[in-house]
Amino acid sequence: MRIEGEADHVNWYLDKDDPDENSIRGRVQSMYMIADANGRVVDQPDTYSDTYKALGFDPPAYVKAVLSNPVQPQWQTRKAGGVRYLIRSGYILNDSRVNPRKFYVAIGSSLANNDKVLTDFTWLCIALIPLVAVLGAATGWIVAGRALRPVMEIARAAQRISGSNLSLRIPERKAADELEYLVETFNDMISRLEQSFIQVRQFSTDVSHELRTPITIVRGQLEVALFTAETAEQYRDAIVTAMGDVERLSQIVRALLLLSQAETGQVVLQLQPLDLIETARNITEQFEIPAEGADVRISFHGGAGNCEGEFDRVQIERMLSNLISNAVKFTPPGGEVRVSAKREGDHAEIVVEDTGQGISPQHLPHIFDRFYRVRGPEEQSSPEKGLGLGLSFVNWIVRAHSGTIDVKSEPGNGTTFTVRLPLHSHPPTAIVTDDTHDSVMKPV
Repeated sequence: MRIEGEADHVNWYLDKDDPDENSIRGRVQSMYMIADANGRVVDQPDTYSDTYKALGFDPPAYVKAVLSNPVQPQWQTRKAGGVRYLIRSGYILNDSRVNPRKFYVAIGSSLANNDKVLTDFTWLCIALIPLVAVLGAATGWIVAGRALRPVMEIARAAQRISGSNLSLRIPERKAADELEYLVETFNDMISRLEQSFIQVRQFSTDVSHELRTPITIVRGQLEVALFTAETAEQYRDAIVTAMGDVERLSQIVRALLLLSQAETGQVVLQLQPLDLIETARNITEQFEIPAEGADVRISFHGGAGNCEGEFDRVQIERMLSNLISNAVKFTPPGGEVRVSAKREGDHAEIVVEDTGQGISPQHLPHIFDRFYRVRGPEEQSSPEKGLGLGLSFVNWIVRAHSGTIDVKSEPGNGTTFTVRLPLHSHPPTAIVTDDTHDSVMKPV
């Protein structure tokens, strides 16, 4: 488009054979206006469209403001007949070299299609949002239900578990995910609980038996003395026998009391300088007479030099007493018990070895467990086999001194216990035990 000459004649330049240019001209001429610098529409054909005329020509003040604004173009939105139009305003210069002038040009485009698309999309969203929300909620419910199904199975299984039904296990899913790990952890926990319940039941049975036997004997002896004794010597014999069984009851009660103290962290290490070689030698010598009475040879071998560190004397002596007592007790007549102590670097090593009956492989992993007793057919009625607390007490002492204990045994070939204790100070604080092992006492 060009405005030529003094008469302000408007000419349109385009290739009439080009369909794109004809299409562009059709869109431009559908809504446009041309005005002079005073805002008057140029009085020539093809200077405005009927649509723009119906919309209303731009006022002269707006035309002058656009012509005086160096920033081009200007945009405005106007509405007519319920239809919005986007109008772009600017100016062009005529082709006169003698009297160049600016002319206001405005080209508009209907926004009806845009508004229709936006309205349709809005209503579509309004219609779809509830449907999508319902479908999303239903899908989430189904997916969450499937995902939480294993958790619900665990919860139902947990509700079915009781003290008499600890053999229940959650079936493994073989999915290798977090829930599978939870199932494995849950099953392991139930296994530990089941083992603890079994040990507690066994302990209750053992304690009941151990307490019942001396109580029955004491009562029987006193009843016999009450009804049959006629002399002071007979009364004295009955009292002596009763006192022996009362002492056994006292030992059992002391063992249970010390066990309770260990569980509540009330046992405190009383550290002092102690030579483990000399201590082991002294404890071994104390068992020479009991070993001789059982026809068992006992010997001690000490390493060169000293093996001194900070230890609790009472606890270490009890640890050695339990190990040597067990070795003598479970070694048949004619057997041998060998005790040795030596220094290995910054550790002390104590070994108690016997040629006794040994321990079966199925029992070996559990010998340090609380209340665990290795029973043979000949042991069922023997009250001298103890409560099954001795080795758990030994393990507790070793751990309290930051040491380690190992055992090697084969049925018929004897047993070897190896204790390694660091030769450094231990803080004399209360020992808080776990669910597996406890404190120590005299041989149990």
